[in-house]
Amino acid sequence: MQPKHLPIVLILCISIVVFVYVHFGDEVSRLEATNKKLEQAIEQMQLSSGIDQQQLHAKNTVLSGDVATLATLRSSLTVHPSEDPSNDLVLIYNRVPKTGSTSFMGVAYDLCAKNKSRFTYNVSSWSEKKPALYHGHIAYLDFERFGIAQKPIFINIIRKPLDRLISYYYFLRYGDDFRPYLVRKRQGDKMTFDECVLRQELDCAEENMWMQIPFFCGHVADCWVPGNEWALQQAKLNLVNKYLLVGVTEELQDFVALLEATLPRFFKGSLNLFLNGKKSHLRKTTIKLEPSVKTIETIHKSPIWKMENDFYQFALDHFHFMKKRTLTVRGGIVTDKGQQFLYEKIRPK
Repeated sequence: MQPKHLPIVLILCISIVVFVYVHFGDEVSRLEATNKKLEQAIEQMQLSSGIDQQQLHAKNTVLSGDVATLATLRSSLTVHPSEDPSNDLVLIYNRVPKTGSTSFMGVAYDLCAKNKSRFTYNVSSWSEKKPALYHGHIAYLDFERFGIAQKPIFINIIRKPLDRLISYYYFLRYGDDFRPYLVRKRQGDKMTFDECVLRQELDCAEENMWMQIPFFCGHVADCWVPGNEWALQQAKLNLVNKYLLVGVTEELQDFVALLEATLPRFFKGSLNLFLNGKKSHLRKTTIKLEPSVKTIETIHKSPIWKMENDFYQFALDHFHFMKKRTLTVRGGIVTDKGQQFLYEKIRPK
């Protein structure tokens, strides 16, 4: 190519590049504008029909959980203004192992058909199952962090930390009368809890008591560090601010009565069923020996036991406060006190 033609060729190439750039720039702008209009139209349709913009699916996880578990709960929390609000409830019972949860769930299961509520376990799709009670061994989930406006109601039960550990220790060796045919993890091991503590074995190590605090603390890494003081304080804050009701295994009947008073949509008739039904005491460890005084003294010296017991006593005091404000005994029968407030000076009249 002769040098005198180079400027012409360069000008032609630059012109082509500019034309292509401008053309595609206009096309991109047009597509972006169309896409924006489409998004606005879809958003308007969703707002009018009450459809949640996030329809995510995942399974529940045990104990520590993962991000997928948190995301899957979005689809169950859609608000339907035209429906009865009591039918739009989602109740979560993030049950702590060996706290009497099976006995409590036996009562709740029997109430499903009567109170027309749904029961779900290890859920992958929530949107069509309301009102619903979900239960599983999973730590507290903070829905607010994920931008969910309608948060579920949390309930739970806890137990004296040493009693819970001993129950779990013998459960692993002897099982229970609920499913006696199952072969447990430590079946055949005849070592007593006293012997385990004396020999400082892993199955009775103090770290195994660090269970109820992390279940209420949540999914932050520090929650699962045994003996973490921040985790204890966070668990207390969550118990008071995030849970409707937390009962104790030792007073399960009163817990059921409180639930019937506060959540009749789910638990109407639960106290009578608990007292007279056949499922209020479903699970009992086959063999469970009481610890010696020496063993108890050894455990009580543990910093982790002191923290778990601190949390238990805090929960117990709060439970007693709730019970005193809500229930009364009339003629030997536990009943709801009913409305305890009046509306005054409402303006305008």
